[in-house]
Amino acid sequence: MELILQVLALEPTSQIFAKEPIVPFAILLVVILVVPIVFERLQLPGLVGLLVSGVVLGPYGWNLLNTESAMMPVLSNIGLVYLMFVAGLEIDIQQFRRTKNQSLGFGSLSFLVPLVVGTFIGRFFDFEWNSSILIGSLFASHTLLAYPILSRLGVVNNEAISVSIGASIVTDLAALLVLAICVAIKDGSFSFGRLITLITLLTLYSIVVLVGFDWAGKQFFRRSGDEEGNQFLFVLLCVFLATVGAQLIGVEKIVGAFLAGLAVNETVGEGPVKEKVVFVGSVLFIPIFFVNVGLLVNVPAFLQSIDTLELTFFIIIGLVASKFIAAYLVKLIYRYNWQETLTMWSLSVPQVGATLGATIMGYQAKLLDDRILSSVIVLMLITSTLGLFITSRVAVGLTNSGMKDIGTVNLTYQNQEENDSSYSIVVPVHNPQTQQHLIEMAALLARQSHGRIIPLAIATAFAHMDAPQLDASVQRSHRLLAKATALSKVLGVEAEPLLRIDDAFAQGISRASREQKASLIIMGWGKRTGFKARLFGNVIDNVLWASHCPVAVTRLVESPKKFQRILVPLENLMTPSLQPVKFAQILADANQAQVTVLNVCERRTSSSKIAWRRSQLSLLISRLALQNPPEIQIIPHENTAQAILQAARLYDLVVLPFIRNRTVPGGLAISDVTTQLAKQLTCSIVMLGEPQRTQDIIVQTEVTSSTTAAMSEGIV
Repeated sequence: MELILQVLALEPTSQIFAKEPIVPFAILLVVILVVPIVFERLQLPGLVGLLVSGVVLGPYGWNLLNTESAMMPVLSNIGLVYLMFVAGLEIDIQQFRRTKNQSLGFGSLSFLVPLVVGTFIGRFFDFEWNSSILIGSLFASHTLLAYPILSRLGVVNNEAISVSIGASIVTDLAALLVLAICVAIKDGSFSFGRLITLITLLTLYSIVVLVGFDWAGKQFFRRSGDEEGNQFLFVLLCVFLATVGAQLIGVEKIVGAFLAGLAVNETVGEGPVKEKVVFVGSVLFIPIFFVNVGLLVNVPAFLQSIDTLELTFFIIIGLVASKFIAAYLVKLIYRYNWQETLTMWSLSVPQVGATLGATIMGYQAKLLDDRILSSVIVLMLITSTLGLFITSRVAVGLTNSGMKDIGTVNLTYQNQEENDSSYSIVVPVHNPQTQQHLIEMAALLARQSHGRIIPLAIATAFAHMDAPQLDASVQRSHRLLAKATALSKVLGVEAEPLLRIDDAFAQGISRASREQKASLIIMGWGKRTGFKARLFGNVIDNVLWASHCPVAVTRLVESPKKFQRILVPLENLMTPSLQPVKFAQILADANQAQVTVLNVCERRTSSSKIAWRRSQLSLLISRLALQNPPEIQIIPHENTAQAILQAARLYDLVVLPFIRNRTVPGGLAISDVTTQLAKQLTCSIVMLGEPQRTQDIIVQTEVTSSTTAAMSEGIV
């Protein structure tokens, strides 16, 4: 004991931590779990908290974490690769194809103008040509941090925004190409032949990755069926094979990771496998990368160096100005209005993914020094905040030229369902505590629609059909179905109980619903518990992804027969989902209740624009041809979630559309309004998820020119 005390007395705590890799990893997990939550409570991005944590815990702070340890470089490199992979995975290839000419134009200008400005700044501060060109390429790329804002405003289909999204492919690829060339010739032995060889190898490598991985992915996904675990591993294999291939031809690994994201983009699609892939990176590896970047920042030296402060100032001003010049030139060429031009500019300002990744690569290759690293981190923080702020202000009044008319699509889909022989509602029964309220809600809807209820019980299959466990599961299912049938009879609705033996609950529910031609699935609330549930999804997640019809996920605090006031918030009017309105009105007609459709607009919205929004909302709802049209409320408020929470205090039920928003790389930027409401609402909730087929039709259906013109007149 005395010897141990002597050792502890002689050896600093930081050195003990450095020798034991488990301790730094435990610290990292605490930081990743706690810090983003704290910073988001302070209305700051979570990634800012991770960077600050790296600075505080790093060698220039408390020295609890060290970049020299064996663990940090490995985890950080995986995080960097994952960050670039997710950046490629999140790009909408279909949207790029629709506006490829304009996207190529804006992407080229948004790359070339910042490249020239950045190179000039590098030369002005005495960097050599190779490093100066690399600094210029750092200006060129941009990260679409504001996409969730655009999605909430319902303007993602505006041509200017589609062009900005497509341009990110051009700028990111061009910036990574410049990085590859600069790093390849950093030793000074530059020659034209070497450049041609590198470009040839890079071209062949890109073709192999983009074409070969895309083909292999589609073949594997087609043959693997619903085996999400194997599909998840295949995607990871593609990422790391691409990074190894990039290094074999002398190119930085982040180039391969980005190309791998583009290659498997369409194969993965917007399904559950993509959610799992992004989840693993955003929850572990990407946060570790941001913490590691913070470890490299020497804040005291940065603040004491006037030269570094001047360089940072010029870099920030140069980037913001060059991006504005590029957007202005695009305005002149393609004749966009000022509001669209400013939105394009604000979207191209944030620098996170490719910029930070290329900076770290240049720093590790000794092309960039501590001054550039510190300046780029400050640039990232300032441009991210500035870009989000400007986008939230200038994108409010955009119209969806070439907009998709979701209202018409929903009605078409609904009419197809209503033409079926009967309106069928599948109610999976598993939890006796929630079963009664689910059957009551289904009975109200079925009685009003002259339909039927299908109570569904899933018995887990075993290898042997005479297994005692299967017998017990079947007996329990029969008891649940008998109870559901008796309750339906009391409520005066026809019930057709169904028992299904299947390997998994989610697949059993989805398949049985399709076989029965279900019009709606009603499920009880499911909680995510444990790492496995979050990684591979719970039953509700998988049903939402796979179902062919709408899915109502309910949390009922009282009997549905008592609902008298129902609230349906619509976040935007450009792409509203009308299914929740129809669902709420059918339920209200059964109870002689009142439905209120609520839309929240910006607090500074004028009275004339509020009147226009009310008329447009009335026009959209009129397409449903409801016998008792709902009441319409327009509330000006600076916070959509808070406005809905305040209004919901007077209602018995809130019906929310369940929309899976596009994920920002890293998953650390902006939370979803529906998620906030689900956590804080105290009344009964129904989250209505639409089938993937409906969402795909929405993406492919154009709005009529008269509707677009009417909306343009109303907004402008």
